Amino acid sequence: MRGAPEPVFVQSDDVRLAVYVSGPNDAPPVVLVHGYPDSARIWSALRSELETRFRVIAYDVRGMGASEAPRAQSGYALAQLARDLFAVANATCGAQPFHLLAHDWGSIQCWEAVTDPANASRIASYTSISGPCLDHVFLKPRVPAQLLKSWYIAFFHLPFVPELAWRLGGAALWPWWLRKTERVRVEPDPRQLRNALNGLQLYRANFLACARRPRERSTRIPVQFIVPRFDRYVTPAMSEGIERWLGQHQREIIAAPHWAVVSEARQIAARFTRFATCVSSRAQGFEPNLPPEDRQ
Repeated sequence: MRGAPEPVFVQSDDVRLAVYVSGPNDAPPVVLVHGYPDSARIWSALRSELETRFRVIAYDVRGMGASEAPRAQSGYALAQLARDLFAVANATCGAQPFHLLAHDWGSIQCWEAVTDPANASRIASYTSISGPCLDHVFLKPRVPAQLLKSWYIAFFHLPFVPELAWRLGGAALWPWWLRKTERVRVEPDPRQLRNALNGLQLYRANFLACARRPRERSTRIPVQFIVPRFDRYVTPAMSEGIERWLGQHQREIIAAPHWAVVSEARQIAARFTRFATCVSSRAQGFEPNLPPEDRQ
């Protein structure tokens, strides 16, 4: 991650997580959680936009980047990933509430923490980009367009074949794929193959379990959805029709692809900052108006 601070390591149960902290020590903290098949390197552009106003805390999800990997597939279960988030937050923020911003699988896993009532006083706000709550997904009516876009999830559940595809060139060609399909330029990640192979367990440990027994998961933490209109993996419909599980929330649609955290870092930073500032003002007793829902 170019320009990123040196990692510090935080123990979370069976693994050590690589954590990257920058920005003023007395600024409001925000924790960034990346998706698949990325590492915390993906936040480079967004970090530079945020660290003048926030204490920015990013970490490599277990099995990816410089973080250690669990030995068993069960080590990637949502409950464990939520414990990882709070291991990082406790080590870097103490008891101070923090804002949370996540993308793709980072967003999917963070819903586990956000929908736990025990965390209502710890998470000040949640900004979710292209990552629905799996329980909500399986409790809602199926969306045909999303089923077509989700073909890769079934592929990732196949034995051996996804690993072979990544090993035979998928990892090396990943920056090219992002340029061709997303119009996004990223620097090659020296750990790309490791990210891709270990990250497959995120799908295998969680999708079928949630599909079999989706849970009613609600939250009163303020939630902002940033919805890339041209997302080729997660349709905008995935963040619709879930109001019964939410309290204060808003939904902002942007003209961007799935990896908007790279291509639209400045715009996402501005929308996150506005939302976090508004939420913090309310917590302090002020009553500003939140931006309207479905803002574009």
